[in-house]
Amino acid sequence: MIKELCKDEAVLKTRCAKATPEDAAVAQDLVDTLNSIEDGACLAANQIGVTKQVIAYLDEDKKPHVMYNPRLVMGLQAARLVEGCLTKEEESKVTRYAKVKVSYDELVDGAFKPRKRDFLGWEAQMIQHMIDHCNGKYV
Repeated sequence: MIKELCKDEAVLKTRCAKATPEDAAVAQDLVDTLNSIEDGACLAANQIGVTKQVIAYLDEDKKPHVMYNPRLVMGLQAARLVEGCLTKEEESKVTRYAKVKVSYDELVDGAFKPRKRDFLGWEAQMIQHMIDHCNGKYV
Protein backbone atom coordinates (compact mmCIF):
# COMPACT_ATOMS: atom_id res chain seq x y z
CA MET A 1 0.00 0.00 0.00
CA ILE A 2 1.29 3.47 -0.86
CA LYS A 3 2.01 5.44 2.33
CA GLU A 4 2.48 9.14 2.96
CA LEU A 5 6.06 10.21 3.61
CA CYS A 6 6.78 11.02 7.25
CA LYS A 7 8.51 14.34 7.91
CA ASP A 8 8.22 14.16 11.71
CA GLU A 9 11.76 14.66 13.04
CA ALA A 10 10.93 12.78 16.25
CA VAL A 11 10.16 9.65 14.21
CA LEU A 12 13.06 10.15 11.81
CA LYS A 13 15.51 10.59 14.72
CA THR A 14 14.33 7.42 16.48
CA ARG A 15 16.67 4.43 16.35
CA CYS A 16 14.63 1.73 14.63
CA ALA A 17 13.89 -1.63 16.22
CA LYS A 18 15.10 -4.86 14.65
CA ALA A 19 12.80 -6.17 11.96
CA THR A 20 11.24 -9.63 12.06
CA PRO A 21 9.75 -11.77 9.30
CA GLU A 22 6.36 -10.40 10.38
CA ASP A 23 7.45 -7.03 8.94
CA ALA A 24 6.99 -8.25 5.36
CA ALA A 25 3.97 -5.95 4.98
CA VAL A 26 6.18 -2.97 5.90
CA ALA A 27 8.61 -4.00 3.16
CA GLN A 28 5.77 -4.20 0.63
CA ASP A 29 4.52 -0.76 1.68
CA LEU A 30 8.07 0.60 1.17
CA VAL A 31 8.29 -0.86 -2.33
CA ASP A 32 4.79 0.37 -3.27
CA THR A 33 5.52 3.85 -1.93
CA LEU A 34 8.94 4.01 -3.56
CA ASN A 35 7.49 2.98 -6.93
CA SER A 36 4.92 5.78 -6.64
CA ILE A 37 7.55 8.52 -6.22
CA GLU A 38 8.86 10.05 -9.42
CA ASP A 39 12.66 9.89 -9.32
CA GLY A 40 12.55 8.06 -5.98
CA ALA A 41 15.53 5.78 -5.39
CA CYS A 42 15.37 4.54 -1.80
CA LEU A 43 13.28 4.56 1.37
CA ALA A 44 13.67 3.42 4.95
CA ALA A 45 10.69 2.31 7.04
CA ASN A 46 10.81 5.34 9.34
CA GLN A 47 10.26 7.53 6.27
CA ILE A 48 6.76 6.04 6.13
CA GLY A 49 6.34 6.27 9.90
CA VAL A 50 7.39 2.74 10.92
CA THR A 51 10.42 2.56 13.22
CA LYS A 52 11.71 -0.83 12.03
CA GLN A 53 15.00 -1.66 10.32
CA VAL A 54 13.60 -2.24 6.84
CA ILE A 55 14.89 -0.51 3.70
CA ALA A 56 14.07 -0.63 0.00
CA TYR A 57 15.93 0.71 -3.00
CA LEU A 58 15.71 0.57 -6.78
CA ASP A 59 18.69 -0.67 -8.78
CA GLU A 60 19.79 0.76 -12.14
CA ASP A 61 17.05 -1.25 -13.88
CA LYS A 62 14.41 0.12 -11.45
CA LYS A 63 14.09 -3.32 -9.83
CA PRO A 64 13.22 -3.06 -6.11
CA HIS A 65 15.36 -4.69 -3.43
CA VAL A 66 14.53 -5.02 0.27
CA MET A 67 16.90 -5.46 3.20
CA TYR A 68 15.99 -6.17 6.79
CA ASN A 69 18.34 -5.17 9.62
CA PRO A 70 21.08 -3.77 7.34
CA ARG A 71 24.45 -3.09 8.91
CA LEU A 72 27.56 -1.50 7.42
CA VAL A 73 30.42 -3.95 7.92
CA MET A 74 33.15 -2.17 5.97
CA GLY A 75 33.64 0.99 3.94
CA LEU A 76 36.42 2.05 1.56
CA GLN A 77 37.26 5.33 -0.18
CA ALA A 78 35.51 7.88 2.02
CA ALA A 79 34.45 11.16 0.41
CA ARG A 80 32.45 14.22 1.46
CA LEU A 81 29.24 14.57 -0.53
CA VAL A 82 26.09 16.65 -0.56
CA GLU A 83 22.91 14.61 -0.74
CA GLY A 84 19.20 15.16 -0.60
CA CYS A 85 16.49 13.20 1.15
CA LEU A 86 12.82 12.64 0.39
CA THR A 87 11.86 13.52 3.97
CA LYS A 88 14.11 16.52 4.60
CA GLU A 89 13.86 19.90 2.92
CA GLU A 90 17.52 20.90 2.83
CA GLU A 91 20.50 18.97 1.52
CA SER A 92 23.14 17.62 3.93
CA LYS A 93 26.92 17.31 3.80
CA VAL A 94 27.83 13.71 4.57
CA THR A 95 30.75 11.31 4.42
CA ARG A 96 30.05 8.29 2.25
CA TYR A 97 32.15 5.35 1.14
CA ALA A 98 32.50 4.46 -2.54
CA LYS A 99 32.58 0.73 -1.70
CA VAL A 100 30.79 -0.93 1.21
CA LYS A 101 30.16 -4.40 2.59
CA VAL A 102 26.72 -4.74 4.14
CA SER A 103 25.27 -7.55 6.21
CA TYR A 104 21.49 -7.86 6.22
CA ASP A 105 18.61 -10.28 6.41
CA GLU A 106 16.62 -11.37 3.39
CA LEU A 107 13.14 -12.81 3.72
CA VAL A 108 13.02 -16.23 2.04
CA ASP A 109 9.99 -18.50 2.40
CA GLY A 110 8.83 -16.67 5.53
CA ALA A 111 12.18 -16.79 7.36
CA PHE A 112 15.25 -14.56 7.48
CA LYS A 113 18.41 -15.69 5.73
CA PRO A 114 21.59 -13.78 6.64
CA ARG A 115 23.39 -12.22 3.69
CA LYS A 116 26.54 -10.17 3.04
CA ARG A 117 27.14 -8.24 -0.12
CA ASP A 118 29.45 -5.59 -1.55
CA PHE A 119 28.01 -2.45 -3.14
CA LEU A 120 29.68 0.26 -5.22
CA GLY A 121 28.95 3.84 -6.20
CA TRP A 122 25.35 5.02 -6.22
CA GLU A 123 23.95 1.83 -4.65
CA ALA A 124 26.54 2.06 -1.86
CA GLN A 125 25.59 5.68 -1.22
CA MET A 126 21.84 4.92 -1.09
CA ILE A 127 22.30 2.01 1.29
CA GLN A 128 24.49 4.08 3.62
CA HIS A 129 21.82 6.80 3.63
CA MET A 130 19.12 4.28 4.56
CA ILE A 131 21.28 2.65 7.26
CA ASP A 132 21.63 6.14 8.73
CA HIS A 133 17.81 6.37 8.77
CA CYS A 134 17.59 3.00 10.57
CA ASN A 135 20.02 4.31 13.19
CA GLY A 136 17.93 7.44 13.74
CA LYS A 137 20.55 9.65 12.12
CA TYR A 138 18.70 12.55 10.55
CA VAL A 139 21.28 13.51 7.95
